[in-house]
Amino acid sequence: MPLTKMPRRVALVSSSYHPYFGGVEEHTRHTATRLLAQGHVVEVWTVDRGEHLGKRTVDGVRVRYLPAPLPASRLPNLARFALKGPAALARWSAARREFRPDVLHVQCFGPNGPYAMLTAAIGRTPLVLSAHGETFMDSDDIFGQSFLMRHELARALRKSASVTACSRFVAEDLEERFGAREVDVVPNGVVMSTPLVRATAATERSPRQVVAAGRLVQVKGFDLLLRALARASTMPRLTVLGDGPARRELTDLVRELGLSGRVDFRGRASSEEVQQAMAKADVVVVPSRKEAFGIVVLEAWASGTPVVVTSRGGPGELVVDGMTGLVVDPEDINALAAAIDRVLSEPSTGRRLAAGGLNSVQEYTWERVARDYDRIYAQLP
Repeated sequence: MPLTKMPRRVALVSSSYHPYFGGVEEHTRHTATRLLAQGHVVEVWTVDRGEHLGKRTVDGVRVRYLPAPLPASRLPNLARFALKGPAALARWSAARREFRPDVLHVQCFGPNGPYAMLTAAIGRTPLVLSAHGETFMDSDDIFGQSFLMRHELARALRKSASVTACSRFVAEDLEERFGAREVDVVPNGVVMSTPLVRATAATERSPRQVVAAGRLVQVKGFDLLLRALARASTMPRLTVLGDGPARRELTDLVRELGLSGRVDFRGRASSEEVQQAMAKADVVVVPSRKEAFGIVVLEAWASGTPVVVTSRGGPGELVVDGMTGLVVDPEDINALAAAIDRVLSEPSTGRRLAAGGLNSVQEYTWERVARDYDRIYAQLP
């Protein structure tokens, strides 16, 4: 795909990156490699979490791990920031001088955001901001707790040359709570490399297999899924891929609900491992109380597996109820259990939903994501 304008030197400024797994990490990783393939010069700048990784090369892309301390209200923390803040900004300024970016593209506004803004202002470099649901998906509710982060995000939205969101749900949150204007939707993508072994869906094995994936936090709704599993008449087994602070609480709930032996917490998994597990499942469930987009939906579709998804957020925009999946309110435990039972007990329904998903997922490629960003870069000064 030819560039719409001259090649750009793009710094993708991500809130998190390799060696960590997650939606923004996957989005930035695949965007970087596809932009490189289009002819752009790309680096990833991400937050140093204390590992002091310096500079690395990941997937053929130079990655800089940069410190990003933020001030806090307590006096000792302010004192530490007074010492660390200038040194951190010096590191970001050095990265700017060495790489000379034409655009600073923030992927998920976290501690990286204020430093990207300062760096853009110093270098008079256009800023692009892409939101991934960080304003409501963060388990620590950083935007609810921190005036600084709310203020800085609102300021970044005003100063950015372009703002994108991974779904209309995320865009509306930016508009309603933070004053964003003209937010473009650039969705996530998926790698279509896993053999589509479930294209004909639902086997007749027993017990039937349910898979769910994501960070184990309250907003992801895994507790709702466990309660629905306990009520499902089909008595399926559940495999959960992911880890997080709610794991112990969920393990206790498994015992409380009498589900011991039917639930397997596998821990962290790569996107390739997730898709492999999905390809062996009878249904994938996304039970989130809120969900920014739902890469899990794309991974399930690409694996040829039917989905049951939350109506609260991005998945409800992706999935056409009854055609490419079943859409339910996960807080309605009986409805969630009934949707799971329907897919598992009606093979024709599972096959129809899986086929609809396979057809829909063809639109969600990382090449498409890179083309969308390329068009945005082409309009920058």
